[in-house]
Amino acid sequence: MMKIILNQDVPNLGEEGDVCVVKDGYARNYLLPTGAAVIYNNTNLSIFKSRAEAIEKRKIAKREASADLKTRLDNVTLELVLAAGESGKLFGSVTALMIQEELSKLGFDIDKKKIEVASHSIKMIGNYTAKIHLYENESSTIKLVVKSEAEVKAAAKETAKEPVEKLPEKKEKE
Repeated sequence: MMKIILNQDVPNLGEEGDVCVVKDGYARNYLLPTGAAVIYNNTNLSIFKSRAEAIEKRKIAKREASADLKTRLDNVTLELVLAAGESGKLFGSVTALMIQEELSKLGFDIDKKKIEVASHSIKMIGNYTAKIHLYENESSTIKLVVKSEAEVKAAAKETAKEPVEKLPEKKEKE
């Protein structure tokens, strides 16, 4: 086992500045070569102690940004239109990538790895939820409305058939 200090946040391990004990291979083959961590020694420890205040400020900023993002995401309802059979079964399924693309259209920049589809794979039309992991233990739940293409096209035809009210014609001045 090797003692290390993290240079950056590492999922399922810790945050920047944390001292962790990991297996030698994980440290040697991944954390140290990628620069995600440095070996725990007196020199590196003194460097991190001098940077402690800046690290804490970044953590506070990340928490505030996460709380702001959570309040905005909690009100989001995504409408996904996919090809489906007559029984309502989708040809394929709703994935985290699809949800990420729809969120990016709304201006949210979220990594697809942070999106957890509730039932792992949505394969029927209907209403669902998806969980989005934010900073630390903070998470947000968004609503998903999955519709079939045929259903949406039929609804569009119905609205097109409704008579449009005629506007009063303007009389020309003579």
